[in-house]
Amino acid sequence: MRAQKNNRSLTRRLAVSGAVAAAGLLLAACGGSDGGHDASSGTGHGAKTSASASASAAAPSSASAGTFNDADVMFAQMMIPHHEQALEMAKLADGRAEDPEIKKIVAAIEKAQDPEIQKMRSWLKAWGKPEEMAGGSGHSGHSMAGMMTDADMKRLAAAKGKDFDRAFAELMIAHHEGAVDMAKTEQKSGADPEAKKVADDVVRTQAAEIAQLKKILDRL
Repeated sequence: MRAQKNNRSLTRRLAVSGAVAAAGLLLAACGGSDGGHDASSGTGHGAKTSASASASAAAPSSASAGTFNDADVMFAQMMIPHHEQALEMAKLADGRAEDPEIKKIVAAIEKAQDPEIQKMRSWLKAWGKPEEMAGGSGHSGHSMAGMMTDADMKRLAAAKGKDFDRAFAELMIAHHEGAVDMAKTEQKSGADPEAKKVADDVVRTQAAEIAQLKKILDRL
């Protein structure tokens, strides 16, 4: 009899332990649903899918909007052609630039701006937005701050040695100043964390290059 009582007591304890364990697993599963919510606090294009999956039951309409806004879209649409023109200017330095510091700045521009172009294109694709603004005029429209005219580009292409270095410095200062202005607008009005981070990088790096280019001009 005592053995039977002990067996029944052990059975009850095991049943209670199993129930507690099952409850713990259920709570953990419920708590895990917050992970999808945290992902939605990332960039609009990177977290859009996971945010939609985790929040679809609660707010399907807001999940599709992601974390970006019109300022983010405009920043990407304007900065892509702006960066592209900077790369065109940098390519002209090959065989024309003479000053070592100018050559270093050219290399820095090529290293930084091409990856940023690819990144901004990926944002627009994920956001379902076109790369070109509505009524976009391309490089020759000069609607963006700091963009070179066709005459500016021809003057730069025709220069060589110190003449090129001087023209490049003058034109790139103006070009960078336009980019910094656009990036500051994104810092103020944008919503997407990654877009704002790129804007921070543009302000920091290009402001430093502007200062360096001005010093180069002073000694040329």
